[in-house]
Amino acid sequence: MEQTIRQLLLDAAEESYRDFSAALIPGVNNMLGVRLPTLRKLARQIYQENDWRAFLAQDPIYFEETMLQGMVIGLAVHTYEEFQSLVPPFVPKISNWSVCDSFCSSLHAAAAFQQPLFPVLLSYTQSKSEFEVRFGVVMLMDYFIEETYLEQIFGALEAVCHEGYYVKMAVAWALSVCFAKFPAWTMTALRERHWDSDTYQKALQKIIESRRVSAEDKAVIREMKKRSFLK
Repeated sequence: MEQTIRQLLLDAAEESYRDFSAALIPGVNNMLGVRLPTLRKLARQIYQENDWRAFLAQDPIYFEETMLQGMVIGLAVHTYEEFQSLVPPFVPKISNWSVCDSFCSSLHAAAAFQQPLFPVLLSYTQSKSEFEVRFGVVMLMDYFIEETYLEQIFGALEAVCHEGYYVKMAVAWALSVCFAKFPAWTMTALRERHWDSDTYQKALQKIIESRRVSAEDKAVIREMKKRSFLK
């Protein structure tokens, strides 16, 4: 099965798409160049027609094989118990933002078991691994930005202490999404909590670039950004 799936990926690879994608994902040198719709179709095929657990047990060689495993897990997870058995073994395989964010977005069932999952994600945000932290932050952003969890999310984002670039960008991204959904609460968090300079500046920039933020709020954020540069 492993060889068949790998051959399907090799057959679907496009050199020009590989070169384009590799430029967007620094550090990835094992990419074939298979488009996402093809990967999603193959993930459904693996889940429906093959021994998908055996596929997940394989050690991926190519970027697309890791991406595929994440997509298959997304299809397989329906309960918190399945999350517990399938997700933690995969998270250490994440070594770039693309696999991380795709994996998080595939775990749709997470919205159905928020209560037991929330503290697990908080623990990921304190990991020493850059992409484990990013996984925790992006999962919080994707499935927990609502009134019930908002203040705890601000606290978790503030407490992130990893210096990795992709951690800082994830925290900034999460803050911008919080602002789009809860501008008043997030404005208070931006002003009163302690953020490192890089994360704070990037969060303000992402808010300014958001299409979901009003012109009036963007004007305030621009002024905050200007004042922070003058300090």
